[in-house]
This record gives sequence, structure tokens and C-alpha cells, in this order.
Amino acid sequence: MQAGTLVLAQLMEFLPRHEFNSCVRRYGGDRRPRDFSCRDQFLCLAFAQLTYRESLRDIETCLRAVPTKLYHAGFRGRISRSTLADANREHDWRIYADFAQVLITHARELYAHDTLAVALEQTAYALDSTTIDLCLSLFPWARFRRHKGAVKLHTLLDLRGNIPCFVRITHGKTSDVTVLDHLPVEPGAFYIMDRGYIDFARLYTLTTRAAFFVTRAKRNLDFACRSRRRIDKTTGLRSDQTIVLAGIKSAESYPDPLRRVTFYDTEQKRGFVFLTNNFTLPALTIAKLYKCRWQVELFFKWIKQNLRIKAFYGTSPNAVKTQVWIAISVYVLVAIVKRELRVDRPLSEILQILSLTLFEKTPLFEALSIKTEQDLKSDRHTQLTLFNL
Repeated sequence: MQAGTLVLAQLMEFLPRHEFNSCVRRYGGDRRPRDFSCRDQFLCLAFAQLTYRESLRDIETCLRAVPTKLYHAGFRGRISRSTLADANREHDWRIYADFAQVLITHARELYAHDTLAVALEQTAYALDSTTIDLCLSLFPWARFRRHKGAVKLHTLLDLRGNIPCFVRITHGKTSDVTVLDHLPVEPGAFYIMDRGYIDFARLYTLTTRAAFFVTRAKRNLDFACRSRRRIDKTTGLRSDQTIVLAGIKSAESYPDPLRRVTFYDTEQKRGFVFLTNNFTLPALTIAKLYKCRWQVELFFKWIKQNLRIKAFYGTSPNAVKTQVWIAISVYVLVAIVKRELRVDRPLSEILQILSLTLFEKTPLFEALSIKTEQDLKSDRHTQLTLFNL
């Protein structure tokens, strides 16, 4: 990065400009002459995510406070609350969804060789959803309860790097299990999910596509045991069985054998029963794999605490989806910067630093690097003293 370039401009250099333009052309984002392009909208909402802005007026006020720096940061259109509101309503949200997938692909390549918490060569994914509450009077299209609105964020998280590789935004009433119909299935990969996703017909589709799943069994599971394997009870394992489903509808939906692993967690003092279609991994690895599913819960907690996806800058479905996708793009962008610059800081700290330095002309790596006490002393020695005492 060249010295003298704004941190925001340096950050945007990690975004493939030609890929963004391709997404804009695909959905005709800038087909009509406008003074406020899709790139201006992306920059404004990315700025809002990085600096924790609360509203369109907040975004407008902060950006207009630095008018001489906007051009050098990449802005070309006039920043105003009404113009940004129009863009949120009219620019197709799929532009930013497709561009987020471009960033996700790049991020997954950077984190592809990271180790998992278990010894596993295949790719492992955690699947779950989170509900984002909305005010029903402002978002009448998102009615969830009698006096409450909501949308759901279904996410498939690549456990190598915790990169969200599949995201689907639906109405709050949408059942979690239906997202399996839209899931991109990778042969040989593991899909880890809780028992809310148990639908044996859909799970059998994963099996027929040569993918593996790990999930928790429901208490009323009707099955017949075919065989048992030896286990070491000192590890917490209680049983490792090959079963077939005994219920009429269940057996028709999933005719193949399943593996049932029982594990007792001494820390939580509770037992867990897992179902999987993988018969080669050790039983303890199956139990540890399911424990990795907690990473997707931590991902939801992180983005709700550090990004703006609970309060929205527009009330239309297009504005909500646009904001969520740009928030995901910012998360992935920070992950890319962390890996490419080899920054030894958590993502939350990087966001905090960026929120204060976006319009400074500090080299990005220098702004994000951890300075030791010796570095700070050398900085002080290079400063000229006004008086010699």
C-alpha cells in the first residue's frame, strides 16, 4: 500500500473491481443515468458497517464532515440521505449477494489449509439459522407473530476459517429444514446440524449425493439395532451402533442403515445421541465434529455484536437484503485482509481499529499491526523535541 492513501481506499483495493462491475451489469444496476452508482452505495453501507453508523442521517452527517477526502476514498456521487434511501430501495440486492459470493470464494481459498478442531481431511460445514427481529409497523411484509416481525438468516459456515459460504434470507416463519432443498451439496463433505434439520427424505438426498451429515437424534426415534462396535467408555462414549429406521414413513424416506453414537459430556453432565451416515470415522470424532457446530452460533453472535444487521437503514425487503449482504461482504473482506496481510489480531479488534482510521493516510498493515513496547519507544525517539531540558 502506498503511503498517503486513505485507509478506506487501501481497504477497497482488496475488492476485485471488475467482478463488482460484472455483478452490476448482470442485474442492470447502473443502466439508468444516476449520480449515485452501485459502487457509491456499497461504499456508503460498508462505511456504515465499519464505523457503526445508526441511520441514514448518521451516514450522511459523518461523510459530509470530510468532503475533501471523499473523492480520494472512492466516492463519486453526492452523499445525501434521500439518494441513499432511493438506492437501497431500487438497486437490486442480488448485485451485492453475487459479489459477496466472489469474496467468499477468495476467502475460502485463503483459509483452505487451516486445521480443524478434529483430525479431518474433508471439508466440514456447520448449518444453522438465526432470527432477526423487525418492527412490525415498519416492516409489515415480515409478519412473524401477532405484534412482531422477523426474517431468518440461514447460514452454512465453512469451519476452516469460519467463512459463511452459503447464506439465505427468508421470512421469519420459514422452517429451518426447508433450506436443505437449496443447499449446495459437495460430495465427501460433512454437514453438521442440530435436530431441527431432521427430515429423513432430505437427509437421504445428502447420502445419494455422496455427502455426509452429523446431527442429533430425536428422543422418539424408532429404530432397530443391527450391530454394535466396541468403544472406550473413559472417553465419554456410551455406544456405537448400526441401526435401521423402524417407522413406516421414516424407513421409506431413509432405507439405508444409519450410525447411532451415544456420548456423555461430563462437563455439562448430559448425554447426546448423534446420527450420521459415515461409518469410517472413529465414534469420538463424530462427537467432536458435532461440538464444532457451536462455531456457527458464535458467528451469529459476532455479526450481531460487531455489524449492523439488527437495525436497518431501509424498510423494504430489498433494503434489508442489501444491508445484510453488504454486512457479510464486510465480514469476509476483513477476514481476507487479516490473512493476506498476516495480521495477528482477532477480527473484532481489526474492526475497531478501522472504525477510527478509515480517513487517515496510514499504511493499512501499519495501522493493523501490533506494536511492541520497543516499537513505541523508537517512535518517541524519532520525534523532535521543542525544548531541551
